[in-house]
Amino acid sequence: MPEPAYEMSPRVEGASEDAAAGNNAARHVPCAPKIDIRPDGDRVTMAVCGELDLDAAQDLEQSLRQALIRSVQGVDLDLSHVAFCDCSALNVMLGLRARALREGKTLVVRDAGPAVERLLTLTGTVSLFAPTDADDAGEAWNPTDLDESEDESMLQDLRIEVVQLRRAMQTRPTIDLARGILMASFGLRPEDAWEVLVTASQNSNTKLHHLARDLVATVGGEALSEPLQKQVSAAVAKVSAGASVS
Repeated sequence: MPEPAYEMSPRVEGASEDAAAGNNAARHVPCAPKIDIRPDGDRVTMAVCGELDLDAAQDLEQSLRQALIRSVQGVDLDLSHVAFCDCSALNVMLGLRARALREGKTLVVRDAGPAVERLLTLTGTVSLFAPTDADDAGEAWNPTDLDESEDESMLQDLRIEVVQLRRAMQTRPTIDLARGILMASFGLRPEDAWEVLVTASQNSNTKLHHLARDLVATVGGEALSEPLQKQVSAAVAKVSAGASVS
């Protein structure tokens, strides 16, 4: 009897710093991607729907590891419904591909949407996720050829994306520490602590990672500036009032 399929929808409690810069998007915490893992003979098919960014990288890695453990020959990825994919997700895929090879297995991209296709094409990694002769004979994804002008434009976008990813990776630990301080100090939930950071950042016209840095510094005895104290206090009062009403 075939094993039943099951879904993994990991929770993501953060958002990128870039989201904090927009007035409308800043309050939105990105949804975790929907991941469906299904046994398929000696292989396992893993379908992903949603966005694969820095926030989702850990969840993607955990799901891929689990799929790889359950498989005999390897994992087939269906990424046709991935709306966004950045270099952090590609790095996870490359790491799990190397692990699969060490175990005598393969990690194959069977289908990919435009976002994934663009990333794999511009980074020259399409062939790394192509099926081998040892894989089953199912139809594999065939990327669309890019003309020279489109290739150059997308390559520039990818360079910008890499810079943004590096910046997010550098500032994320400080932001997470600041959220933890707010949670401990005011008894806030993780999502409410994030809301406080974003709101105080916007209302004080302070970059999110600068505000986080100043909050972390208070643990060492440094005082938060009076304008920031007022904005943080106002944001805490707002989310606390909202929590009490709900």
